[in-house]
Amino acid sequence: MNKQKALIIIKPDGVQRGLIGKIVTRFEQVGLKIIGLKFEMAGENRVIAHYPETDVWFKKVGERTLTNYAKKGLDAKVVFNTDDPVQIGRTVKKWLITYFQESPVLIMALEGYDCIEIVRKLSGNTIPLLATCGTIRGDFSHDTIDLANEQNRPLRNIIHASDTVEDGEKEVNLWFTKEELFSYELAGEKFMYKV
Repeated sequence: MNKQKALIIIKPDGVQRGLIGKIVTRFEQVGLKIIGLKFEMAGENRVIAHYPETDVWFKKVGERTLTNYAKKGLDAKVVFNTDDPVQIGRTVKKWLITYFQESPVLIMALEGYDCIEIVRKLSGNTIPLLATCGTIRGDFSHDTIDLANEQNRPLRNIIHASDTVEDGEKEVNLWFTKEELFSYELAGEKFMYKV
């Protein structure tokens, strides 16, 4: 059984609302190890690199946006001047780049067994309305798709969390140098897991 890595970014809305300590505590309490931590302004190039530049990703984001609009009875053409999912995805990425640069962000690399699954469970659904109570987004997010759409911006949902093992590795390596990551044993760690 191998340990996994995950990247957590406390986004500008989480930083501006003073939620850093509460969010970091949630991950520490379940036994995930912080192997990297920094507080900085996210550079535009790094944010661009963080979100894929592929038509597959743009289409996925655009289709999800179109689905959410349809559920609300909204016409995507009013906001995006198109119903092409790839073009909508490109616009959403531009919004994300702007959003990530509103204030400093806290960037955290975590490590642990089944880290990705635990991180996703603690984080909650990316749409705050669908996030269950007890999750980070369910307890702290209050933004709505309707409001985000009305203001032509992405949904403010407090944190980014890696969603696959591959993304966790890639994202940790994008945001941290090897010198910024630490290897150490948590108190009692060798008794926490049967390997």
